[in-house]
Amino acid sequence: MKKSDFKFELPPELIAQEPLAERSASRLLLLDAASASMQDRQFRELPELLRAGDLLVFNDTRVLPARLFGRKQSGGAVEILIERLTAAHEATVQLGVSKKPKVGAAIELADGTLARVLGRDGEFFRLHFESAESLEHLLLRLGRMPLPPYIERTPDAIDMERYQTVFAREPGAVAAPTAGLHFDAALLDRLAERGIESAHVTLHVGAGTFQPMRAEKLEDHTMHREWLNVGAELVEKIRHARGRGGRVIAVGTTVVRALESATRDGVLSPFAGETQIFIFPGYRFTSIDGLLTNFHLPESTLLMLVSALAGTEFILDAYRHAVKQRYRFFSYGDAMLIWPKSRESGIGIRDS
Repeated sequence: MKKSDFKFELPPELIAQEPLAERSASRLLLLDAASASMQDRQFRELPELLRAGDLLVFNDTRVLPARLFGRKQSGGAVEILIERLTAAHEATVQLGVSKKPKVGAAIELADGTLARVLGRDGEFFRLHFESAESLEHLLLRLGRMPLPPYIERTPDAIDMERYQTVFAREPGAVAAPTAGLHFDAALLDRLAERGIESAHVTLHVGAGTFQPMRAEKLEDHTMHREWLNVGAELVEKIRHARGRGGRVIAVGTTVVRALESATRDGVLSPFAGETQIFIFPGYRFTSIDGLLTNFHLPESTLLMLVSALAGTEFILDAYRHAVKQRYRFFSYGDAMLIWPKSRESGIGIRDS
């Protein structure tokens, strides 16, 4: 398949620039791939669309204020966007600068801290931050929330709260797992009251998620690396959900990528490490029975993932429907609940 097979027309005004006043006030497009049917619903109706015994799996990563500003020794302005933390004082980053710095060059941050260039990693740079405090704490002090490039405004105080899920607890992401942004405490309580359980994975979303796909042939694309942790507690919760006939519903594509990365030969095991998994049509899912997700960018790897789950033509039809019905798109936009053609994953569980 080709990247151009996943193109669709999107009026710019449908790209959500602000969050809604209430997290759960979004719309929800319900898709059933088996019957090729779709329904316009409200996100608040989610508890009624699931059943007791189902298991929602959330990504509990916490977004760091990962955008920094500084100057080269020559005086030129530099914008640093952390791609991912690699050590207490080191990170892989994207640099917004007129002339790329050489190895050994230093970038001075607003408080005088120096970030020194260690080398290149493809399109990214490796930086060492010469500071007594950890890089995580430095970001909390100096960084700005890294809103996606399609949100064309400066981040404000509202974004510090709203570009973060209410269950975020493991710092390390530089982009939000946006499907989780629709959940508030009241909705989580209603889900629990109806017997719908929840569990968590951690996948630290990197800035590479917004990098355009340059290869035309899907087989030629190399995914960026992201760190994840699928814990033994989650594996056990999935075991129990399967045993009582419950469905496993991933909240976001990051959860899908984490669970599929931790599955080998149809067996889910605890796993912590990096993944570069690229899921596109033809892939056989083994870990989930449904997916809650936002609407994704044209020709993006995430659009390819949901197309693998429910069929490319059906997904593109749903996107055209969403455009016609004026759904809000991308990070602060509306959501979809997708039931794939086959809801029997046949997953196995391994304790260790």
